[in-house]
Amino acid sequence: MVSSRRGRSSSAASEDSSIPAKKAPTPKKKPAAARGKAGQRGRSASNVSDLSTGGDDAAEAGVGTTAGTAQSRGRSASNVSEAGSVSSSSSPSHKGPPAKKARKASARAAAVTDSDDAYSPAPAPTAGTVAIHEPEAAKPVFARGRCSSLHAATMRFTGHSAAVYSCGFNHNGSVLATAGMDRGIFLWDVNIGDGSNNFNVMRGHKNAVLQLQWLPCAANQLVSCSADKTVSLWDANRGQRLCKFSEHTGIINSVACAGAPAPDIVLSGSDDCTAVLWDLRSPQPQASLFLDYQVTAVALSADARTAYTGGLDNVVRVWDLRQGEPERPLWELSGHTDTITGLALSPDGCTLLSNGMDNALRSWNVRPFVAAVQDSTAKEQGAARHERLYLGHSHGAEKALLRCSWSENGMQVACGSADRNVHIWDAQSCEPMYRLPGHTGSVNQVAFHPTEPVIASCSTDRTVWLGELS
Repeated sequence: MVSSRRGRSSSAASEDSSIPAKKAPTPKKKPAAARGKAGQRGRSASNVSDLSTGGDDAAEAGVGTTAGTAQSRGRSASNVSEAGSVSSSSSPSHKGPPAKKARKASARAAAVTDSDDAYSPAPAPTAGTVAIHEPEAAKPVFARGRCSSLHAATMRFTGHSAAVYSCGFNHNGSVLATAGMDRGIFLWDVNIGDGSNNFNVMRGHKNAVLQLQWLPCAANQLVSCSADKTVSLWDANRGQRLCKFSEHTGIINSVACAGAPAPDIVLSGSDDCTAVLWDLRSPQPQASLFLDYQVTAVALSADARTAYTGGLDNVVRVWDLRQGEPERPLWELSGHTDTITGLALSPDGCTLLSNGMDNALRSWNVRPFVAAVQDSTAKEQGAARHERLYLGHSHGAEKALLRCSWSENGMQVACGSADRNVHIWDAQSCEPMYRLPGHTGSVNQVAFHPTEPVIASCSTDRTVWLGELS
């Protein structure tokens, strides 16, 4: 009954129309997969294309294409005829097992396509197209065959008028500071290759500058010690001395900074047989360590709780600064047979490196607790804590204060030498890794770049060398 009524109403509408209905063109049949997918989404691609092409026929039949499109939004697109009228029956192609199989096949094809797109590389752009890529993190770009950002694999800096005793990179390696007998602190931009690397000279000391060190948490500040019996704090950006510390009564041979936990604490050692602890925020010393012999080298732990001193008595002493001004050292590291000229603490703070005029570079275990030495005396602990011995360098008749240093990753050690070469060893195996010539005088200090395989060395020949390590 419902079908007959719909049929009669449809025929009545066609009889009342003044314009004869045009026979609609027969739509082209589509593949089963396309018809099944159209039935799933509620709109057939074939009928949509027929709507766009049958607009002229619908206009001639007196039915607007807009109305037909509106009706197709609320109903299945298969029920919309080419003339825009609504059919009473559903398309039989949307039913039955073939449509389900087609939907499953299309879903599997889509899954395979998505999987391939997720893991396959992007196609190379053809001629006339522009490839757009996501921005990546900035990476250092080096020249072919190079491993650093230096302008050349080996660079020599000249400008000092006398022997250069100390050198060091700032925290990011962009600036190198050098100092020596000419009483000036030279600042070098290591990334310039046109010969204008020296951009500032800071002056203020009245005698030779024996050692300098950058503060760990300040990119533009460094401290220096001098034979004029003072320790100075400098601002490298302004090229000015910020303050001067005068407590020692003798030549100050060495200076060391703490780490990030105590960025304002500095330790200095002098010929007046004392080592003084400074807080850069105060002009007064915080503590003093009294010894029987001149202090030629000092080091300081990152938290400023432990101090290390070495001097003319050939012994490295370890001090617990939590006691204020300790009267006696915590340990005595005995092993050198001549004056100690340099001390350096490893990046992890567990190993101490000491250089002596006995042509020996030694490493010591300075962890707070070592099971083998818990019940021994201070001297016995020092002997038991000795770990490695590095040989190959030498001290000359001039008896200069040759410093030692660690690489940033703690895998390499280096020190100055009177044989005019830079010596670098493997920290674990003690095997020599590099012996680098170039200087014409004693090498006083070697400094490692903080982020790249680059070293800097200074010498009594008044030059500074920078070089890559392959």
